[in-house]
Amino acid sequence: MDKGESTRIYGYVRVSSRDQNEDRQLIALHSAGVDAHNIYLDKRSGRDFDRPQYKRLLRKLKRNDLLCIQSIDRLGRNYEEILQQWRALTKEKGVDIAVLDMPLLDTRRGKDLMGTFLSDIVLQVLSFVAENERANIRQRQAEGIAAAQARGVRFGRPPLPLPENFEEHYQHWKCGESTATAAAKACGMALTTFRDRAAVYAKTTL
Repeated sequence: MDKGESTRIYGYVRVSSRDQNEDRQLIALHSAGVDAHNIYLDKRSGRDFDRPQYKRLLRKLKRNDLLCIQSIDRLGRNYEEILQQWRALTKEKGVDIAVLDMPLLDTRRGKDLMGTFLSDIVLQVLSFVAENERANIRQRQAEGIAAAQARGVRFGRPPLPLPENFEEHYQHWKCGESTATAAAKACGMALTTFRDRAAVYAKTTL
């Protein structure tokens, strides 16, 4: 860094869906002294991990800049990716990173060999813990959904009401007076939709 040149401080925020609130991360970054115009925010799910703002941030970061993140799992969606991003930032770009909720993960401290060694150990442990916790959450969600379905709870959007002429054309089809294709067309439905709704209707009218 040139003499007299000040370190540029950036922040990165990621939430996993558009309805999640990023305020907690923003407050932490502001408290750490990151200006609002230097904060990059992505709202992306774990499945869709294309992060346009993070890519913009990477192009902006220069050697000796400081990147602040609220927690280690903002860097990636799994253990391998977190480590990959950390090493790319610190080793390849020469950027310092400060993880605000874990002061041990601050590359400005302990620049000697022992400090770097301890930081790497803590990083690997925390990355593994973060990934393991996400896996546990997914498992608990899956178990909860399965238990609810066993109790008869239905998920997803409720089906649209049947058209007024559905019963009439259903009976014609049931008696062989018309084809399923003709009945579906008369009801304004796709053939597969008509068959699905007919199967449900048959159970409810037994």
